[in-house]
Amino acid sequence: MAPAAANTLKSSRKPPRSVLVALFAALVPLLAALTLVAPPAAARTEAVPTATLTEVTGFGANPSNLQMYVYVPAAVTAHPAVLVAVHYCGGSGPAMYSGTEYASLADQLGFIVVYPSVTRASKCFDVSSSQALRRGGGSDPVGIKSMVDWVTSTYSADTSRVFALGISSGAMMTNVLLGDYPDVFAAGAAFAGVPFGCFATTDGSEWNTACANGTVIQTPQEWGDLVRGADPGYTGPRPRMQLWHGTADDTLRYPNFGEEIKQWTNVLGVRQTPAATDSPATGWTRTRYGATGDRAPVEAISLQGVTHNLYTYGMGARVLTFFGLDSGSVPQPPAGACKVTVTTSAWNTGLTASVTIANTGTSTVNGWQLGFALPTGQTITNGWGATYNPASGTVTATNASYDGTIAPDASVTIGYQANHTGNSAAPTAYMLNGTACTVG
Repeated sequence: MAPAAANTLKSSRKPPRSVLVALFAALVPLLAALTLVAPPAAARTEAVPTATLTEVTGFGANPSNLQMYVYVPAAVTAHPAVLVAVHYCGGSGPAMYSGTEYASLADQLGFIVVYPSVTRASKCFDVSSSQALRRGGGSDPVGIKSMVDWVTSTYSADTSRVFALGISSGAMMTNVLLGDYPDVFAAGAAFAGVPFGCFATTDGSEWNTACANGTVIQTPQEWGDLVRGADPGYTGPRPRMQLWHGTADDTLRYPNFGEEIKQWTNVLGVRQTPAATDSPATGWTRTRYGATGDRAPVEAISLQGVTHNLYTYGMGARVLTFFGLDSGSVPQPPAGACKVTVTTSAWNTGLTASVTIANTGTSTVNGWQLGFALPTGQTITNGWGATYNPASGTVTATNASYDGTIAPDASVTIGYQANHTGNSAAPTAYMLNGTACTVG
């Protein structure tokens, strides 16, 4: 600054105090207005579109390169609950989204659903490595934990209401998540899984044959110690667990169900003798441990004669009841807006299926996905009228370019050819765009 200017400033008179007070008074409303319109420090700059499945990238530490898909309902609640829905081997996050009812339930109840998706060739989650079986170990659980952190930060989600559920490989991962991060998850539901640590291997393999065959038998204390060893410094409350298994499961055999019960009753410090036993549906035996109500520490449902592909529409509402998210009043999506009729023709190792989808509602269907579970041992080899993904397990059939519109009282017919290993039956339940269809 030039000397002359400096001298001028030094010799300037200070404004009267009354002028300063008046100036400040005039600025106060302006500053208040600016404060009101300024975005808060935690603004949701990363929030995703609502009512549509969206992939999120850059969500945090992700050592095994998982993909993250998230579904945020249009009527998401303030401080929503978070469900992590983990897919089966050969599946994906989008397949779990279209093949289960959790997005529809989220629309009704306002929670957020996270769908992790494996990118490794097997499309199975890592539940075998030493990294996966300890907190912060550097494998799939770390990436899933980052997804939860992203959602809780972006949507100010309720950290006391974070839950995990999964099917097959996803059920095994549910066991792992609850062991690795007992402070993150309030409860879990495992459909056709194995105990935490049962699938551990030391040769880099993803598959443990002894565990899959149900021959790994340990005491409750030994199973419990495996869970406690995943986060040995943790002394807080443990998440509750709901377990589902079919007695005819020939992939992850039924003895694993009993071993899971032994493990989680020990972890939660409750007796292995059921506090209550009932049959909520034909062929089901439900046992509850540590309490008799819907939110017992451990709940176990055995399905008589059911194979590995046990998940069917309607089970999701029972999961939410166990989690405590529905207050016992989850409304069921209306059945009857669609009807599916199936005919099959089988031979010794194969079959063909003709599937007619009828729109029995009053609105035109514009674009559709039909979800169904193939019986164990069936694999689709080719199909027509739709694309089928994956080829086995819980399948999603997506309309072709020429049959995506179904007017009221109209129908389309699609079909597929499949191999089988002895069971040539047709699927027994179908969901059209997330809504259950009647079958006839």
